[in-house]
Amino acid sequence: MTPVLRFAPSPTGRIHIGNSRTAILNWLFARKSGGSFVLRYDDTDLERSKQEFADGIAQDLDWLGIAPDRVEYQSKRFAVYDAAAEKLKASGRLYPCYETADELERRRKRQLARHQPPVYDRAALKLTVEERQALEAQGRKAHWRFKLEHRIVEWDDLIRKAQHIDTTNLSDPVLVREDGTYLYTLPSVVDDIDFGITHVIRGEDHVVNTAVQIELFEALGGKVPNFAHHSLLTGADGQGLSKRLGSLSIASLREQGLEAMAVVSHAALLGTSDSIHPCADYRELIDGFDLHKLSRAPARFDENELRGLNARLLHMLPYAAVKDRLAFGDEAFWLAVRGNLSTLADAQYWHNIVSGMVTPIVAEADRDFIKTAARLLPEAPWTGDTWKAWTEAVKAETGRKGKALFMPLRLALTGLDHGPELALLLPLIGRERVVERLSTN
Repeated sequence: MTPVLRFAPSPTGRIHIGNSRTAILNWLFARKSGGSFVLRYDDTDLERSKQEFADGIAQDLDWLGIAPDRVEYQSKRFAVYDAAAEKLKASGRLYPCYETADELERRRKRQLARHQPPVYDRAALKLTVEERQALEAQGRKAHWRFKLEHRIVEWDDLIRKAQHIDTTNLSDPVLVREDGTYLYTLPSVVDDIDFGITHVIRGEDHVVNTAVQIELFEALGGKVPNFAHHSLLTGADGQGLSKRLGSLSIASLREQGLEAMAVVSHAALLGTSDSIHPCADYRELIDGFDLHKLSRAPARFDENELRGLNARLLHMLPYAAVKDRLAFGDEAFWLAVRGNLSTLADAQYWHNIVSGMVTPIVAEADRDFIKTAARLLPEAPWTGDTWKAWTEAVKAETGRKGKALFMPLRLALTGLDHGPELALLLPLIGRERVVERLSTN
């Protein structure tokens, strides 16, 4: 059986680091197993769902390199859901209820006061045809609940291992609202059946939902997929990320200049037994992917760790990986500066140091030393060996060595006390600019 997996965002906003991690895990599983990956927009909420958000999600996934093999919209499948609902009604598994939200809330409070679980009491099942007609004559419209079998539902979770939930402790879930619109559960199960979804990888906040959905799969005559529930992300402080998801949207991370592979590497390895390290391509992540590596403990997302990972990735990237996005400089420039970058945009700073105006820093005590160094400059052309030949000549004449030799030269040439290796930077600056900077003192 060829695995089929899906990522099902609601297009009511952009995806963030949390749900993109779910997308990445599903995509990696599909690619590792030779299966397919479906992008399904859960857009049955026609008022809140926007095409612009769907387009934004597609853009975010494309930037991450998570290409779907198939794209579906729930908003185009209402007739299919209507047919499934009618099937459940005919079998007695979907029944009408007429309580208002206030009535249900009062009932819930009474149950709690009596130390009873706040589970729906199925009062609607006791209504006669005449009583239903009378309620409808009053203007009440039915919402429809799925009648659970009140049994222990078991499944072998691919991350959490053996699971069981007694649906006796659950309220019969509402599948259809009073206005005829669908809640998440029914369309999701119908789609999973129709699209042949074999594996559902999602957050552990859906564990309880799984028991309900398994009963619904069976009621509709569908094959129950394999489930895997991964832990949710917390902040570095162990608290939830809900208040920061805007700044952690994929669009925001992209705008901040982070590399897609840094985000994917971090999301794929976070909460696993593997060390978090930068992967330059997807092959390493695909080959190393295994659901058994995922821990049940909360995965802590640290934005500083992601930024550090981004820098480490840039430091190892070859010129070919960035040349189409690097607006200036050649391979020699990239190899010289990449070790000093946190984001690719930082390359502009070092390009200005190489080619732009620099304010040399020369201490009073170093003026004669800099003049000597200028006099000993080798003639062009310069290569990667020029720095060594020059500094050895300066050392021999001045007697300086170590920091006393190198730091005054760095300050005079770049105006900084840190930066890329001058052996690599010197040929890029060029003899003419070096002479000019050494003479400004």
